[in-house]
Amino acid sequence: MDVHASITAVLLFILAVLGFVFLFFFVGDLRKNRENMEKETSFFLGSLISFVINFFDVFGIGNFAPGASLYKGLKQTDDRLIPGTLNVACTIPVIAEAFLFIHGVKVEPLTLVSMIVSAMVGAWVGAGFISKLSKEKIQLVMGVAMTLIAFVIIAQVTKLVPVDGTAIGLHGIKLVIAVIGNFFLGAVMTAGVGLYAPCLALVCLLGINVSVAFPIMMGACAYLMPVASIRFIKQNSYNRKLALGGNIFGTIAVILAFRVYLLISGSLPSHALKIIVICVMFYTAISMFYSLYKEEKGRSKHRDIE
Repeated sequence: MDVHASITAVLLFILAVLGFVFLFFFVGDLRKNRENMEKETSFFLGSLISFVINFFDVFGIGNFAPGASLYKGLKQTDDRLIPGTLNVACTIPVIAEAFLFIHGVKVEPLTLVSMIVSAMVGAWVGAGFISKLSKEKIQLVMGVAMTLIAFVIIAQVTKLVPVDGTAIGLHGIKLVIAVIGNFFLGAVMTAGVGLYAPCLALVCLLGINVSVAFPIMMGACAYLMPVASIRFIKQNSYNRKLALGGNIFGTIAVILAFRVYLLISGSLPSHALKIIVICVMFYTAISMFYSLYKEEKGRSKHRDIE
């Protein structure tokens, strides 16, 4: 077994352990609160949402932007709970993705491990911060972050971000920039904003080959999500019914999508899908800002009456 295969095996073993630790906390929380699951949430609709967003996540589209938009648009949960719900509901599906994809592409171990660890630390810090924010601040953070990431994807689609790098690893100041950048992306991901697009842009700007970016961004997400999700669970800051359906049906979607991926050799029209994601992100951002505006207007009217 070569060095790359050995390190990959160790990484996947650690990821499996993280997955079981997440399930320990998640199942324990579900059992403790089985009598007071969210009545306003549709298990069927939430599961369908998870199936769709995780299916397309396999092709690098991301599941957080469309997930946040559908949860909000279909009134499945309170805005304050969207970040935690997305993280908890997508944890096992994303771990499944990592197991299916991460061993297939060769990337320098130092780059892969350091970027995974930095994203995990960022997620732990970010989840602790996000879980304590008010609904209004969550709306503001998500609105701003969705807008910024949408512009990042636009830069990718229009090829303003280079995608023709050849490196399979980073060294020196480039590695330092990548590690710091992934720390902040891990933190922002806990606000309900996906890591795939900005991570892809970051490593491509630093000269990484685009195919090598996939195990980096999938690995970072797979490792940081159990860490962040455990914190959201402990803070009681997620929708249990959506998370339960999400982990079950999202994982089924990932397995089916992987079969499709193999059949079509990953040739899904991702360019067109990314344009759809851009529209979804702008729609979600505008919805968050509008909700924030309405609530602030309502509070001002209430103060005027008093």
